[in-house]
Amino acid sequence: MNHKIGIKKLNRPYKHRKAMINNMIESLIKNETIKTTLARAKEARRYAEKIINRARVDTLHNRREVYKKIKNTQILKKLFENIAVRYKNRNGGYTRIIKIGKRRGDSSEMVYLGLVEELLDTPAKKNNEEIAQGNVDNKA
Repeated sequence: MNHKIGIKKLNRPYKHRKAMINNMIESLIKNETIKTTLARAKEARRYAEKIINRARVDTLHNRREVYKKIKNTQILKKLFENIAVRYKNRNGGYTRIIKIGKRRGDSSEMVYLGLVEELLDTPAKKNNEEIAQGNVDNKA
């Protein structure tokens, strides 16, 4: 029986794999999209989703827990103040994988791992919806 098969080792020792995934998550938060292989993206996505989910609630405990993975304070600030606010009302699914083809050298499947753009309800958007539905008085 194969129990608890949950991680891909990515042909790297534990410390190297951990550092690589943490660096990928930092780059993802900093640039909001990264180009990598499919296997790496799937592993990084697992950890990125958990970090963003924790950042949605801005408490000291959550900041310290996320700081264990992301050591750069500027990126940490961006995560808690910009990105987490964007996903306040979303229950998961913060990242997206877009396949772009095979790498020329070794035919590895290459992908873009990026953050999903969450559309906020802005006043302009609500006005456009009301106009489309015909609920607006034209007395102005």
